[in-house]
Amino acid sequence: MEDKQEITLASQPENTAVMNSANEYIANFRQSYSLAKILCRSQLIPQQYQNRADDVCVAIDMAQRMGVSPLMVMQNLYVVKGKPSWSGQACMSFIKSHYSNVLPNYVGTPNTDDRGCYISAQLSDGTKINGTTVTIKMAKDEGWYNKSSSKWQTMPEQMLAYRASAFFARVYCPETLMGIQVEGEVEDCEPSKSRAEILNEQFNL
Repeated sequence: MEDKQEITLASQPENTAVMNSANEYIANFRQSYSLAKILCRSQLIPQQYQNRADDVCVAIDMAQRMGVSPLMVMQNLYVVKGKPSWSGQACMSFIKSHYSNVLPNYVGTPNTDDRGCYISAQLSDGTKINGTTVTIKMAKDEGWYNKSSSKWQTMPEQMLAYRASAFFARVYCPETLMGIQVEGEVEDCEPSKSRAEILNEQFNL
């Protein structure tokens, strides 16, 4: 009997802590939603968030957990094919908030398959770290380059830097991305359509 009482008493502080945490989250969510209903009426926020308090509330929640401004999240988080995606600029900003001397480094010959880019950064102790080198050959081998909607052919230098930033962040500061893909990844990771599917869409078959 005493053992059961000890177990019950020992579990009470833990249960209380869980309940307090849940109540605090609910209270914070209500405050966030109240703020979201105000912000969504502003014409200064991106159009996709205007008059959409639910989406603004999610952006506020993400901003709180990341320690950034809700406007920063709304300006840099957009939806592609139903999936959220960070802008390439946002990804670089996240990296710079963790490291110093963050730079995109281009290698290889321009306009060739060996053209590439990697992100370098410096730790607080002065140690230099380098991210994965992304090349045009990699883009072609992975099937990113030849997609009909791909930006790899029209702005390859920019796409190299964006993808290199995404690779770096996923290795060295993955918590900042919160599991969300970076600009271009949603499109690139989609399976390519067959010729038959393209023809069906063109002729409405």
